[in-house]
Amino acid sequence: MKDNIRVNVVINIIRTIVLTLLSFVTFPWVCRYLMDEAMGLYTWLTTFTGYFLILARIGIPNLAIRECVKVRDNKELLSNKVQSFFLLQMIATALSFIVMVGVIFSVPSLRASKDLIFILSLNFLSGAFSFEWVFIALEKQYYMSVRSIIVLATTAILIISFVTTPSDIYIYAFLTVLGTILTIIINVIYVRPYISFKKTMPYSYKEYIRPLLILFALSFVISLYNQIDTLILGFIDESKAEVASYSVGVKGIDIIIGIMSALSTVFVPRSAFYYEKEDKRFFNNLNRYSINIGVFITIPAIITMSVLAAPICSLISGNYYLSLSSEYGTSYLVLIILASMMVTYSISEMIYGQILLPMKKEKYYLFTLLGGAVLNMILCVIFSLYVFPTHPSIGIAISTMIVEILVILTLTIISWKWIKRAVFNKNNLKILIAGVLILIASILLSNPLLNWYQEIFSNLGIGYIYILQILSIVVIDALIYIGSLLIMKENLILSFLGKRKTLPIE
Repeated sequence: MKDNIRVNVVINIIRTIVLTLLSFVTFPWVCRYLMDEAMGLYTWLTTFTGYFLILARIGIPNLAIRECVKVRDNKELLSNKVQSFFLLQMIATALSFIVMVGVIFSVPSLRASKDLIFILSLNFLSGAFSFEWVFIALEKQYYMSVRSIIVLATTAILIISFVTTPSDIYIYAFLTVLGTILTIIINVIYVRPYISFKKTMPYSYKEYIRPLLILFALSFVISLYNQIDTLILGFIDESKAEVASYSVGVKGIDIIIGIMSALSTVFVPRSAFYYEKEDKRFFNNLNRYSINIGVFITIPAIITMSVLAAPICSLISGNYYLSLSSEYGTSYLVLIILASMMVTYSISEMIYGQILLPMKKEKYYLFTLLGGAVLNMILCVIFSLYVFPTHPSIGIAISTMIVEILVILTLTIISWKWIKRAVFNKNNLKILIAGVLILIASILLSNPLLNWYQEIFSNLGIGYIYILQILSIVVIDALIYIGSLLIMKENLILSFLGKRKTLPIE
């Protein structure tokens, strides 16, 4: 078990790093050529269609993972579960699309962009056939990693080849949807050895009604909570330029959140399995291990990205001279304000997926996020319209940060019994100390390195200078971080160096 978890963790980290690198090629390219208004419109409409994706799923993936894990060693029972959820998913997807069409033609601002919305909606129309939850339940991490890299690399090449002007926003939308379609084709082929589509026993839905209602409400509230900031900003900002700035700032945060979400595909099914088997020792140890990894990754990321926010956002957006009056001008402030989300969001997701979900106590997460979503809507309107009316993206970011802190505090209180030793321990204190060291180093060295590179490589463009600055600080921070943790004998470092034979938990 221990070795398998480590292997899956490493596979997911490698996958996420590769996907991040590919994303860092395509996203800056798109920002440069679509420009801020077209990019903002795309981001806003993606958020809109995302709500109907949640409606189409009605919580099926999370419930399907939990149910498939129970019978994954029995092909007939597993096939029956997969067939049941597949049929349910198809019905929900059709109903979701009908509702979306009604909303589009009822709202003038959406009706004006209906062509682009219909292209983006192919994401959830085809989503019924993805079977991604089957592979998560079966823990096929290697397959999912290789497939994701191939698909994203293909779409990245196509995007760079065909997206060259703001009018290519429709081509860009189609190419992003193409990634989903390719994933589905590969999944349908690969899933055949593990399940049969021949009906051998009746389908039972009665037992799923209550958990599906809860999970649907939870999924919708999670989506509302996670995307309400962008949705409100899109309605407030008619030009959609502020939406684009906000999306650039959030892009840096999404990298780390993406890594943590990818790791959840390792821990969630295993956590559900151990809780179902009433193996509380491994259940608790697994949760401590995952939070250890979460803190280990997010602390240095928060520090480094906050210090290097301006050059990072400059490289992402293609605007190398950011100011509040320029394109993507508020993006670096958004990144700094929201940087703490990397740790708060990650731990919140772990509490939900690895503790509350296996225990069937999702309602606590539901009520917490529902309260957070309502509060965030109120604060977003106040901060964006009245406190920062000229730069609403800054107001949206501040309100989101406030709510995120309140949510993680609430979830910590709710799950205190299970996470107190996982979060508050000597090992995480060592990570925080190492974090302080790299914070000092980053602040002291960032500007001197930038000035030095400008003097030495005066013939290089500012973009290349920023890359040198970022790489230098990352390397220095990594050496200080890893070195100090080795000196302090941090558990995770010792584990991956092979100096500990057990899970790195105390």
